[in-house]
Amino acid sequence: MTGDTRVVAVLGPTNTGKTTYAIERMLGHRTGVIGLPLRLLAREVYDRVVAARGPSVVALVTGEERIVPPRTQYWICTVEAMPDGIGCDFLAVDEIQLCADPERGHVFTDRLLRARGLHETLFLGADTMRGPIRALVPQAQFVQRERMSELTYVGPKKISRMKPRSAIVGFSVENVYAIAELIRRQKGGAAVVMGALSPRTRNAQVDMYQNGEVDYLVATDAIGMGLNLDVDHVAFSALSKFDGRRMRPLAPNELAQIAGRAGRGMKNGTFGVTGDASPLDEGVAEAITSHRFTPLKKLNWRNHALRFGSIDGLIASLEAAPDHEVLVKAREADDLGALKVLAQDAEVAARCTDGPSVRLLWDVCRIPDFRGISHAEHTSLLEAIFNHLHERGTLPDDWLAQRTNRIDRTDGDIDALSKRLAFIRTWTYVAQRKGWTIDESHWREQTRSVEDRLSDALHERLTQRFVDRRTSVLLRRLGQKEAMVAEVSNTGEVTVEGEFVGRLEGFRFSQDKGAGGAEAKTIKSAALQALGPQFHLRADRFYNAPDTEIDFTEQGGLVWGKDAVGKLVAGADALKPQVEVFVDDVAGPEVAQKVQRRLQHFIDRKIAALFEPLLNLSRDEELTGLARGFAFQMVEALGVLPRASVAEDVKALDQDARGALRKHGIRFGQFTIFMPLLLKPAPTRLRLVLWSLMQGVQDFPEAPPPGLVTIPADKTAPAGADTMSGYRNAGERAIRIDMLERLADMLRGENSRAGFEANADMLSITGMTLEQFADLMQGLGYKADKGERTKVKPVDAVVTPSEPAPEGDTPVMDQAEAAEAPAVPTPEVPDGETPVPVTPAEETPIGEAPDAEEAGPELETFYTFTWGRPPRNAGAPNRRQGGERPQGKGKGKPGGKGKRGGPRGEKDKGAQKFSARPPKPEKKIDPDNPFAAALMGLKDTK
Repeated sequence: MTGDTRVVAVLGPTNTGKTTYAIERMLGHRTGVIGLPLRLLAREVYDRVVAARGPSVVALVTGEERIVPPRTQYWICTVEAMPDGIGCDFLAVDEIQLCADPERGHVFTDRLLRARGLHETLFLGADTMRGPIRALVPQAQFVQRERMSELTYVGPKKISRMKPRSAIVGFSVENVYAIAELIRRQKGGAAVVMGALSPRTRNAQVDMYQNGEVDYLVATDAIGMGLNLDVDHVAFSALSKFDGRRMRPLAPNELAQIAGRAGRGMKNGTFGVTGDASPLDEGVAEAITSHRFTPLKKLNWRNHALRFGSIDGLIASLEAAPDHEVLVKAREADDLGALKVLAQDAEVAARCTDGPSVRLLWDVCRIPDFRGISHAEHTSLLEAIFNHLHERGTLPDDWLAQRTNRIDRTDGDIDALSKRLAFIRTWTYVAQRKGWTIDESHWREQTRSVEDRLSDALHERLTQRFVDRRTSVLLRRLGQKEAMVAEVSNTGEVTVEGEFVGRLEGFRFSQDKGAGGAEAKTIKSAALQALGPQFHLRADRFYNAPDTEIDFTEQGGLVWGKDAVGKLVAGADALKPQVEVFVDDVAGPEVAQKVQRRLQHFIDRKIAALFEPLLNLSRDEELTGLARGFAFQMVEALGVLPRASVAEDVKALDQDARGALRKHGIRFGQFTIFMPLLLKPAPTRLRLVLWSLMQGVQDFPEAPPPGLVTIPADKTAPAGADTMSGYRNAGERAIRIDMLERLADMLRGENSRAGFEANADMLSITGMTLEQFADLMQGLGYKADKGERTKVKPVDAVVTPSEPAPEGDTPVMDQAEAAEAPAVPTPEVPDGETPVPVTPAEETPIGEAPDAEEAGPELETFYTFTWGRPPRNAGAPNRRQGGERPQGKGKGKPGGKGKRGGPRGEKDKGAQKFSARPPKPEKKIDPDNPFAAALMGLKDTK
């Protein structure tokens, strides 16, 4: 050491610029070394020096990372990795107060006593080190630096009320994760910083915080060691920590080291407590803010002059006592504990018979226990490494590959990745030891790449779990009180500032269902604030949209495309419903009024188009007297009136009044008075909605499928729903109103007193089986008597021989004939009955009938229908119900014979007309019809 060596102790609280001062002093020399307490801080300082001098002259050496260019001038190291005897011009040790640390203090003390630069040496740390440095390094000069900003204690504060740019400190992994999860739910997310993270993961998390992607940082006490972060407030979630042996309260100077991270440069900072941490004692808070702490009296020390002649000699030299009153022997560290355990192993003891072997064993014992599984597990690994190195000189490649490949996986959760990262750190440390592997560069690169992959995966998992970027971005923009940009896709997806927040369904915002609690509140506030212009744009587009884009539902809803935009509500008139719009309040009254006007125009035009005959009837001023009153009832009933309900009014109408009403398309049916045009599917669908609104029913009845003559009767539907649907309930099924009137016309020609059977036309018009038709007739007021009889079969056909076809020719139906030929009917089978198999044609030769004697007589079911007393409110018009006076012996029944036995109509048919057209072909009789035999017999007698 030269005579002009300058030793300076730069002491003071946090945020005094001590580390920056040391970097500037080092760069003023040709060569230099800086020892730092954490590899995270070493990486940060390395990046700063590289930015100033370039990577070709700057080295980074830590236990798990080694970057040493050939022309290295400046060495950035962890204190444990500082090189010995390189003769640098400048040397600095940061956070020198760690000499008192129970675990690592002896290393810092050794650097205080023995590490020197050729021209300048700096020791940076807290003012509590002034006494020990003066006692151990008498030649040291002291430089006091004051904090550049004020630090204020603000007491306890809930995490939910924590201001942005805050750091919450926990002292265990579980505590850190729990706090980060809470902040994610309430504040949008937090970055996580722990000493166990790799530099790559830590830097990625810090960058996320520094760049403003998140406003909160959750960390262990690792942030207290010189990390330069943009923190305004530090909150302690606990005031005690586990130091590796026991839980102990943090000393005021330790709390100050962490709290001092708040406020950087000239910016003031605050600190306090949160969660379950009790408020700080007034004296402790005052000591932290005024930076006055109890001076250190003792420093941990361990002998550096080791004897490697034997294992026992090495242990003895490590346990030697210090010879200075300021120094105390450090407690047994992990490396010494591992050495004592391995010394008891017979194989290890047998190998350590010389100095190089003992030195190798000591180097192996100094491998840190990154995995933290157990001391036995760690010493077992150390033994395996030592045996390989002592036997072969290097570690086998296949042995290393097996262990690193097993770790090289990026699947799993945060805990799994953290464990793998701790495991790979062991092999990264091993790969950095010179001479321990055959190909040092390969294994350093291999272990580093595995650690990088695991670090990236861990950063990704931490971000996924503890950061809700959407909420974080929205909260930040809301706090800035600036206009936010919202975009709505063609499918209605809403993004605010690029973050998906929900869907715009019509004019109502439906936020993302995955959000909850404070997150949901934030999303809604941001979305509704940003969607203001979108509501107006959408309202303009909706107002100019054609009616084809708008529709109503069978429950009275109004939709635009697939989005509900309103609903119909009852008005003063059935044909004048009102509109209630679905528009968020934030859209404003102007948007709501525009949507309401457009929907009202739509429904008014829809009613005008579908109910034009009914509206014309209501506006016909030529109708007077009873006709006008009856027209009013038809309009109120939306064009469909059960005749029974207006029987007296119908009876009072004269022929002129009826004629005037018929001009508007009104048909006076025997069961229903209706307007046929209003029975079409579209008017029926709207009529049910309008009727349901006026009736105030909860669940609107749905319109029947179009084209069906009969449908199952809905017993649960409100009274009158069948009429509004265009059907009439009769038994288990309901029949369409217009088809019921056609059936009534057929029934007029039947003798209902003597009884009659259903013919094929009756079954055909209703599309029913005989059993279903019988139920229908009973629902109309008839009695149906069931019976059985022998089925009448046609006589055997007589085959007339015809001219044989020419030899070799087979009569074949050409394609045109085949197309015109009628299809063979398939008999309908009622529900629940078993179909009767049809005998194939080839089994019954032409001209022969099946053997009746062998099969026995075949029976058929038939029904005889007679007029019975109609059920209450059946609606069959008769004298008591005020209908037209029935004539003939069918008096009182729907459709009886007139005086001349022919069908009775409302008017005389007039003179019979003749035509030169050929007679219409008779309708062929379905052979499967139960009345086929009887009808064929009647046909033959004509």
